Amino acid sequence: MNFSSKATSAQETSCLKISHTDPDIYSAITHRLLFHFARTRPETQIVVICVGTDRSTGDSLGPLVGTALSRFHSPLFHLYGTLEEPVHAVNLEETLSLINERYSNPFIIGIDACLGHSTSVGCIQVVEGPLRPGAGVNKQLPPVGDIHLTGIVNVGGFMEYFVLQNTRLSLVMRLSDIIATSLYSALKQWNLHARSAATRE
Repeated sequence: MNFSSKATSAQETSCLKISHTDPDIYSAITHRLLFHFARTRPETQIVVICVGTDRSTGDSLGPLVGTALSRFHSPLFHLYGTLEEPVHAVNLEETLSLINERYSNPFIIGIDACLGHSTSVGCIQVVEGPLRPGAGVNKQLPPVGDIHLTGIVNVGGFMEYFVLQNTRLSLVMRLSDIIATSLYSALKQWNLHARSAATRE
């Protein structure tokens, strides 16, 4: 769980923030992800880490995204964090160690719920750099990812645990569906591009 603050001008160029009601949200997120994927080598393994817990409505965004992605049974990425096997504060460090042992320099995508300003609730962010899980509830956890996606599920700044427990499930479900669908679309497009580039070589 993060807290979204206002981006500096330097951060704004590497951060997409878009409302879930925007009609172009799927294509906007997909294209921003492809922009980040283009900086990797085609053979780079992609790891998706969905952080959160199903014990809190607001913090269930990550596991919901992970469960949605797991239904694709896709070889395009390695997935950690679902409703059945969540990645959260207790096992995050262990999970990151396991990933570092299994994969050589993977491209890691972190996904988590986020608290923010009232005008930002319902927005999805695609940000360059690591996720800072636990920041929204004053927990010190290791950073996650080369890039990260967050869904701003409620207002932060006061009684965060209570706010997370009283977050609308309908909003969390909507945000998780958009993130999972857009991410899988971007991964498929990137894989096709990588295979086509390899064929030309």
